[in-house]
Amino acid sequence: MLEKTNRMNYLYDFYQALLTPKQSSYMALYYLDDYSLGEIAEEYDVSRQAVYDNIKRTEAMLEEYEAKLLLFEKFQKRSELISKMKDLMGDSPDNQVLSEMVAELEKLD
Repeated sequence: MLEKTNRMNYLYDFYQALLTPKQSSYMALYYLDDYSLGEIAEEYDVSRQAVYDNIKRTEAMLEEYEAKLLLFEKFQKRSELISKMKDLMGDSPDNQVLSEMVAELEKLD
């Protein structure tokens, strides 16, 4: 469950601009603020089932966006490569330029 939550948080970060305000709000409350379905339903004066259905549809949409755009997958690969580059460089002063370039790459994420 934690892995799914982390994935949804990342997908939400990448694709939240593509969601409606209501979808965005439900996802933020559920995944980021850890509200229960009942708490969200109470806040919006709707049924728990309506909140559940909206969240499930939004999760599916986020997965579709990722399948097409691959922003999260590319982020993961970039992070992995940066980590490997850091390991290979070590703390040698000869690698100052490379260290600066890696730092710039990290800022892009």
